[in-house]
Amino acid sequence: MVDDELAAAVPELRALSEQIKTVKDATFGNFAAVLDMKAEVVGFKEDGQFSHTFTNSESTLRLTLGVNTVDGWTDMAEAGIAMVRRYLESLATDEKSKTLVNTVLRLLSKDRQGNLNASKVLQLQKMADESRDEQFIEAVKIIRESYQPTETRRYIRAQYRDTTTGNAWRNIPLSITDVDLLPENETASEPDAEAEGTEAEAAE
Repeated sequence: MVDDELAAAVPELRALSEQIKTVKDATFGNFAAVLDMKAEVVGFKEDGQFSHTFTNSESTLRLTLGVNTVDGWTDMAEAGIAMVRRYLESLATDEKSKTLVNTVLRLLSKDRQGNLNASKVLQLQKMADESRDEQFIEAVKIIRESYQPTETRRYIRAQYRDTTTGNAWRNIPLSITDVDLLPENETASEPDAEAEGTEAEAAE
């Protein structure tokens, strides 16, 4: 019985996976021109933006296209880190300033994989700009330019306004694990687009 059921179920699931992949590729392809136009209108490429949300004119349909990434850095990051450390340590003239310097240096701490945290580097960039110190600014610039994120998987989130629930946004289940969610659990809040990738798992 198990053999018979598996023989029937697995091919259907493989076919479903291929269908999801086909639709997913088509959706990203169709919106490629929209993304290019968006960059052209804005006047620059949105460096570091890994998700884009589109809403129709009536605000009844919404689509988020994104890609999950893993932070990565070239070897030049180490040179920038060394320059930042030298600059900050030169400011540590007393215990109070040493404590402040150590707090700032924590922004350059690495995770278990040995990578810097991109968001913390952005905080450091803001500090450098506010300092107006050319050495500090140049050091942080070196770190930022060494940033090489690795794309892991693309994801799509589709939502629509549900008039039966007070016109709230409702997620369209795109993951096989989400299809039988209870209605009250399908209502969308405002999730972080880059944090969720479950919609893409079945198609990657």
